[in-house]
Amino acid sequence: MASDLSFIEYVTDNMKNCGAIRFRKMFGEYGVYCNDKIVALVCDNQLFVKQTIAGREFIEDITLAPAYPNAKDSFLITDEIDDSEWLSELIKITEKELPKPKAKKSIKKT
Repeated sequence: MASDLSFIEYVTDNMKNCGAIRFRKMFGEYGVYCNDKIVALVCDNQLFVKQTIAGREFIEDITLAPAYPNAKDSFLITDEIDDSEWLSELIKITEKELPKPKAKKSIKKT
């Protein structure tokens, strides 16, 4: 089941205090970016935040689950989605710990 656009908009609106947030449709679901780093996925109207050490320390009651079959486990965020301050802090913490995206290789024309 694909996620609703209204759900992804609601989730990303609640992340507005942590940097440049955007989302992108990916394989029928959504990737969430903070400052051009992918920090979370929204699949089946659920929020899955990438695991980080600092994120693990921040979240009190951790629930791990894969965003899709055969995916690595992520932090499944449920009740806290409505708490903009808490969610923004988690995304800020996660973004800081993740590496910068790799530069795209330019294609040379011959």
